[in-house]
Amino acid sequence: MTGVRILLLEDDPNLGLIISESLAREGFVVTLHPDGEAGLAALREATFDLCLVDVMMPRLDGFEFARRLGELAERPPFIFITAKSLSEHKVTGFRLGCDDYVTKPFSMEELLVRMETVLARRGAGGPLPDPVQTIGRYTFDAARQTLGLGDRERNLTTREAELLALLCQYRGRVLERSVALRRIWGADTYHSGRSMDVFVSRLRKYLADDVDVEIRTVHGKGFRLFAGDE
Repeated sequence: MTGVRILLLEDDPNLGLIISESLAREGFVVTLHPDGEAGLAALREATFDLCLVDVMMPRLDGFEFARRLGELAERPPFIFITAKSLSEHKVTGFRLGCDDYVTKPFSMEELLVRMETVLARRGAGGPLPDPVQTIGRYTFDAARQTLGLGDRERNLTTREAELLALLCQYRGRVLERSVALRRIWGADTYHSGRSMDVFVSRLRKYLADDVDVEIRTVHGKGFRLFAGDE
């Protein structure tokens, strides 16, 4: 995501600094403003690939900022970042055209996944990852949903392929449970968590013929894919 321009609207200076510095480390170019009026002014002066918008801001709140975006010649995609978790607030956000909604407190991993999804959907942030991945001695084709080893090839279900693709995306890093659950299952609930554990067990069996490949459980956090090269 190197060079992708992000407009961050957050009136909490500490949180704004944490988010902007974290995104900068990932290669994003971040412009931070504390309210919606400053954000609209920035959009009239420069082009941004994505806006991250807090709802509760002084002078011009996030909802009104979203309404005003319609006045611009080109409206960038935007994600609401807010402490408001009530369903009516989310409905209002989506009716105003937001591309996603992140509720505080959140992890940077979750935010990055949601940003990547929106940017890919809108065609920003560069090319999509290569669908064919090498995992140790395996070849994983996310587009065809196949996992090959030598002359053997296994067909994966859609959910198996999605989970393995996400693990590959986070290779060498921890894939947080909440990120995987919201990205693939659509909800972080007890039942979806149990379902995910079943799918992780299946993938471990599919990858068992290469001793250098392992999906490790990181206690209290999530999973991490190792392929002998990390």
